[in-house]
Amino acid sequence: MASQNRGRIIWGLLLVFFGLYLLAVQFFPALRGFAINQDTWPLLIVALGVAFLLVALLAWRPVWMIPAAIVGGIGAILFWQNLTGNWTSWAYLWTWIPGLIGIGVALMYLMQGNLRQAIVQGGALILLSLAAFLLVGSFYGAIGMYAQYWPLLLILLGVIVLAQAFWRRA
Repeated sequence: MASQNRGRIIWGLLLVFFGLYLLAVQFFPALRGFAINQDTWPLLIVALGVAFLLVALLAWRPVWMIPAAIVGGIGAILFWQNLTGNWTSWAYLWTWIPGLIGIGVALMYLMQGNLRQAIVQGGALILLSLAAFLLVGSFYGAIGMYAQYWPLLLILLGVIVLAQAFWRRA
């Protein structure tokens, strides 16, 4: 019960601070120019990811690391795309989402003190994401001269899956 109440207090404080921030943006034009413009709007998404991270840490809710990694990572991708104008990169950057989930899963297990699960579960998703990125990115020319080597990641992923199968049996 106390942990649940702590989580509500943290969420309440985050909402109050975000509301104060938005109120300040309404009344101070200089702040509005920085806060919500064509270059910085994705930082609001990154900030939401940071809010999830703070809740995960302060309320000790390890599972909240997963949405923190997903939302914060997508915000970072959008920020990069917005700065570079390379919006067509979404054709292959979507493959990073399983890797963001993997980062969140790894952080969740690390918070729980389970290093093995962090490496196995999070690492598998990160490797899968990297393989998908190299595969799809090679079709769009995003990888450059390294595109011919993406099958090595599939081989590595296959070896990891085989090792897990034999490890679990033993």
